[in-house]
Amino acid sequence: MNKDELRERITDFAVRVVKMVDSLPSSIAGNAIARQIVRSGTSPSANYRAACLAKSDKDFINKLKMVEEELDETCHWLDIIMRSQLMKESRLKPLHQECCELLNIIAKSIVTTKTRINADEIVKSNK
Repeated sequence: MNKDELRERITDFAVRVVKMVDSLPSSIAGNAIARQIVRSGTSPSANYRAACLAKSDKDFINKLKMVEEELDETCHWLDIIMRSQLMKESRLKPLHQECCELLNIIAKSIVTTKTRINADEIVKSNK
């Protein structure tokens, strides 16, 4: 998957979160969680776009770490929604699965970039 495909996938995820939030019950808990997850579920899209414009590999990693943190938080809120039965688990499972998959992709991208940076530094030090 290239960066444009991943950017589209993360944006689609954000849209799905926005639509899901509108289906949460209008209760104290529902409203509080809605505010949290709409923020954490949409920010990975904006942060990934910023990562694609990074000025260096280290800047790229830094921005991807923000994406990783927000996706992890979104997974947390999806777990809370399911466990508290604010929404049917069957409706949330696909969104939760996509969140976990995106989290894994971002985590692997961070590791891959760090490995490449370390390899480049070794090559430079041997010259």
